[in-house]
Amino acid sequence: MNKVHNMNEIEQTKKEYQAPKTNILGTIGRWLLIICTAIVLIIAAIFYFSYRAITNASADIDVNSSIDVTPTQIESMKQIGEWEFLSISDEEMIDTLRRGFFSDDELIRIYYGTLRLGINMHKTKPHFIKMEKDTLIVTLPPIELLDENFIDEARTKAFYESGSWDDQTREDMYQRAVAKMKERCLTSANITSAQQNASRQFYQLMRSMGHENVKITFDELNDLNDTKDPKDLNPTP
Repeated sequence: MNKVHNMNEIEQTKKEYQAPKTNILGTIGRWLLIICTAIVLIIAAIFYFSYRAITNASADIDVNSSIDVTPTQIESMKQIGEWEFLSISDEEMIDTLRRGFFSDDELIRIYYGTLRLGINMHKTKPHFIKMEKDTLIVTLPPIELLDENFIDEARTKAFYESGSWDDQTREDMYQRAVAKMKERCLTSANITSAQQNASRQFYQLMRSMGHENVKITFDELNDLNDTKDPKDLNPTP
């Protein structure tokens, strides 16, 4: 009986020691499952937010594809100063006659000159570059004669000369040559041509900075030998 009793006690003791082991293993399994689930969720969240960040970055690049004209670039344009867009060479023959009692004196001189038409960037107005909706508007100074001393006096020569002539007569002939060259060269057609060249170059310059829609206009044209105001020119790509 004692043996049987002892055997029952031993079996009961084994059961008591085995039960906690089963409970411990079950608890560890549940914690492992929770930890694995949490790790999977964290990894999924990292991938999700990384994908959203990349997508948003790409969208920002597409929206901000144009390049703004910076104050430094605008100042650099102003510092260009005189910008020539058309050069016209001309020559004029000027004569003067002085009648005398026995004979007449005559002086004929040939003058050569090059008239340069362009714009003076120092004369740009404030905010001459501005955005209107999706279009960049550039307002340039009017076309002008860049140099009033366009006659090359070193090339001036006497075609015919009889008698003696003073400096005042020669100065008068020089001024007549200046007036004739302006009349011949400062025409609406030449000013329009200079504006077209300026528009084309500034248009390409702005396009190279990333602006798709560009409009070039000019301030009111000054009176160049009574020429008319050409209309604004807007080149096409």
